[in-house]
Amino acid sequence: QDSDMLEAKAMIRKQEQAEHFEKIGAETVLVDLEGEVNDIVKAADDVDAIVFTAGSGPKTGPDKTMMIDLDGAIKTIQAAEKANVKRFIMISSYDTTRKAIQEASESFAPYVVAKHYADE
Repeated sequence: QDSDMLEAKAMIRKQEQAEHFEKIGAETVLVDLEGEVNDIVKAADDVDAIVFTAGSGPKTGPDKTMMIDLDGAIKTIQAAEKANVKRFIMISSYDTTRKAIQEASESFAPYVVAKHYADE
């Protein structure tokens, strides 16, 4: 194995996502972002970097937005620290400033708030 070769591990939330990632050569690990931090720590075993791209999606309500986009993100950050992950990249939203929160529609505001605090 080439020591310069990067290997990817995809943390997935649904088993049916595994086939896609395995076809492109990525190991997969199933984790519930609404579960415990230590489950995420185990998934991050031997990982040098985490790119957090999870989101609750547009068809969920404010409850899932808080559980995934805020709490799931924070728990993943905590897990990265516990697992001694060297780099953490947060894929967020276009604008998560205080102004964006104030200007967001009532239905979009919880998402912007969640991303704001996760980014912090």
